[in-house]
Amino acid sequence: MPESIISIRNVDHYYGKGHLERQVLFDVSAEIYPGEIVLVTGPSGSGKTTLLTLAGALRAVQKGSVKVFGQELNGAPNSRLIETRENIGFIFQNHNLLASHTAIQNVELSLGVGVRASKADIQARCTEALHTVGLGKHLTHHPEHLSGGQKQRVAIARALVRQPRIVLADEPTASLDRKSGREVVDLMKSLAKQQGCAILMVTHDNRILDIADRILTLEDGRITSFAAGLAANTGHLLNAFARLQRSGGLMDYVHDLSEKQFHDIVQEMTIEFEQFLETLELGNREAIEALLDQILEAVTLKVKHILGAHHASIFVVDSERSTLYSRVAHTLGRDERELVLPLSEGMVGHVARTGQGINVHDTSDHPHFDLAFGHETEYREHRLLCMPILDREKNVLAVVQMFKKTDDPVFTHMDESNFRDFVEPLGLILESSIRVAHQYVGRA
Repeated sequence: MPESIISIRNVDHYYGKGHLERQVLFDVSAEIYPGEIVLVTGPSGSGKTTLLTLAGALRAVQKGSVKVFGQELNGAPNSRLIETRENIGFIFQNHNLLASHTAIQNVELSLGVGVRASKADIQARCTEALHTVGLGKHLTHHPEHLSGGQKQRVAIARALVRQPRIVLADEPTASLDRKSGREVVDLMKSLAKQQGCAILMVTHDNRILDIADRILTLEDGRITSFAAGLAANTGHLLNAFARLQRSGGLMDYVHDLSEKQFHDIVQEMTIEFEQFLETLELGNREAIEALLDQILEAVTLKVKHILGAHHASIFVVDSERSTLYSRVAHTLGRDERELVLPLSEGMVGHVARTGQGINVHDTSDHPHFDLAFGHETEYREHRLLCMPILDREKNVLAVVQMFKKTDDPVFTHMDESNFRDFVEPLGLILESSIRVAHQYVGRA
């Protein structure tokens, strides 16, 4: 094991004095190693930013030990703190760019102290850094002419242009939308790995947990088990959904969510699902299937509602075993059924193999209709819409089959378009949870 680049041992920290004194960190210990990406999560006020500023030599250590680059910071002279900070890149939520400076001038500020180089060399390094973060055409733009994501990219270039051994980031995606936030953290991860520096990042953003090598969770100023916390959170979500399902309220709950709200909650469940399994290395087949089934249950109900179908099923594709798996089949008065079907048969199989949807008004006349499958599912209606859900590589991840519209004789091209618009982001969300379920269960 390499020597840690940040070592935090038995740290307590206080704000205020006398009767106003309040302890914010309690006996906190952590080790960060070169090349690692470590996220610090936890509720607001749990001490995350305080811990980050202690590790960055921005705040005096009161009690305990904080060593950075092997040097003790508790009681260290100011010169050592300055030297430590010069080898750390800082990225903050509000990017802290000077409005009067262009992008390249903001990056140059990072090299203005302690770097012995000519002006031409400094400008060349800053230009290269901005090109690396995708802002080669924005060198002379002022912050007011940059988007939120572009401003944060300037901040990343400014932090990494010195090739620091550590990057400390405080909520770098908090003010960004999903796409910009993902681009920023992926860029940070890529550049940090190239330079071999460690990243310690405070975040509330569940969308970026997958970039972490490790996750530290702070709660009430104490390091807690991320696995335990995540298990509790996931269990809370699943229990809530299970209660809704038992009471017959799941359909009402899903019905009331906007499409964006629904996508967000499925995203949250999926991230927790994957992190829960990978963190705990859970091998319990029934538990994993229950986690995935809850997600698929909600997706099926929402699709059924959007298209006005009388009932619907979702089939997960298992290409390695050439099968389709479903346990979620919704219609009035019918319980869910577990089905495992060959990928080579029926309309669902045809859609899974080709990626092309099927919309038929009379299934009995369709060449891919499987009579035996009709008997197996107990579906008697002739009007059917069968559509694929695609992953990011445009492979078929799952197939949704819907029968009989409740207020219209047939499914229309507009129904097909509405379905595609709704499930396009869901395919990217579901991809990770289905992949993990394949890994742990041996089939989806």
